[in-house]
Amino acid sequence: MVLEGNPEVGSPRTSDLQHPGNKGSCVLSSPGEDAQPGEEPIKYGELIVLGCCEEGGEETEAQRGEVTGPRAHSCYNGCLASGDKGRRRSRLALSRRPHANGVKPDVMHHISTPLVSKALSNRGQHSISYTLSRSHSVIVEYTHDSDTDMFQIGRSTENMIDFVVTDTSPGGGAAEGPSAQSTISRYACRILCDRRPPYTARIYAAGFDASSNIFLGERAAKWRTPDGLMDGLTTNGVLVMHPAGGFSEDSAPGVWREISVCGNVYTLRDSRSAQQRGKLVENESNVLQDGSLIDLCGATLLWRTPAGLLRAPTLKQLEAQRQEANAARPQCPVGLSTLAFPSPARGRTAPDKQQPWVYVRCGHVHGYHGWGCRRERGPQERECPLCRLVGPYVPLWLGQEAGLCLDPGPPSHAFAPCGHVCSEKTARYWAQTPLPHGTHAFHAACPFCGAWLTGEHGCVRLIFQGPLD
Repeated sequence: MVLEGNPEVGSPRTSDLQHPGNKGSCVLSSPGEDAQPGEEPIKYGELIVLGCCEEGGEETEAQRGEVTGPRAHSCYNGCLASGDKGRRRSRLALSRRPHANGVKPDVMHHISTPLVSKALSNRGQHSISYTLSRSHSVIVEYTHDSDTDMFQIGRSTENMIDFVVTDTSPGGGAAEGPSAQSTISRYACRILCDRRPPYTARIYAAGFDASSNIFLGERAAKWRTPDGLMDGLTTNGVLVMHPAGGFSEDSAPGVWREISVCGNVYTLRDSRSAQQRGKLVENESNVLQDGSLIDLCGATLLWRTPAGLLRAPTLKQLEAQRQEANAARPQCPVGLSTLAFPSPARGRTAPDKQQPWVYVRCGHVHGYHGWGCRRERGPQERECPLCRLVGPYVPLWLGQEAGLCLDPGPPSHAFAPCGHVCSEKTARYWAQTPLPHGTHAFHAACPFCGAWLTGEHGCVRLIFQGPLD
């Protein structure tokens, strides 16, 4: 591609670029390691959307301010409320492609801004355009990389997006409809995975559009790096948090960072869309780890590696735990009726007659009843008949997305106030993990439905009463 030079900087200047994150490493060719027919492709990892649960259904007495009947709860933790369809789903497995489609920086051009559209007319050429002023732009051309596979994530439904993500509202569920204004970029980010072991995955802000271009306008945060190259941030940013100690029983939340277009790591800006970037964090990288969280300003994704998923409980294990809990025949301490968690196959249209309910302040588990109402405190406020604590009274639902669990421990704790049940380690980890919200706020949320957690600990230990016989 021939580019006309910028009068302010003389003749066009081209600089050789290095692959971000691969400085000093040897580059290996990929001589046809594609999976054979009938052979399972190598999996790089999985992306899981947090909070894929939707409240809805028919309006009930509780929603109208009365508390004489069970509250409808249309919960779809483990899949989207409208179902997993095509590229819009609750989780996506990233596997090695039949042919590499990765790209890497090649050359950089300084040109006159009015000539940018002409310079970027070649749709087969990936490039990033940095507009520095009305008269000066920098274009970085990218070339094919046979050693990596690229996967793009964003709100756009165009074909170049591999994983279509929509906003998840704080109370759980997707924000849909013409009046719902999304804060997720159409081309939010891209992940490049090495096609050779150990199959390292790296994340970069922004994705290439239908013309194979990324545009950072005059108002976007961008700068020259000390080595003379260019870098920048997207409008609402791409934030990443790596857990301390990995995603296991001993995990602890890490520190949220922002990832640049070139994959460098920075401290957070004062607000999500501020033009002033944070400080460069030189001892951290954009390499995704098991349990890394990716926030796209409207939806948060969890990255799980194949090794990490082997340690996570399976759906069969979750079902066995449900059956074991029901086999213990827990009883309502007041009505003396036997309680049982419903089968996930039954659906989540409304609580079952045997559904366990919990007072989220104390953890005492009961069957549904209409006693102890405290209307002066709210339609869902009840007084526990055992300990007299007043608080929300909600049905219990077993968490169905196994990839969100840190361990295969028994379902002993519930998130407050939504009532999703998981192991103690899983509940305490997510209750301590602040998730980005809005321009600069953070709030812990249930990973199964996205509801903001309340109370001192965000979760409660469940207290079941065994059968009297």
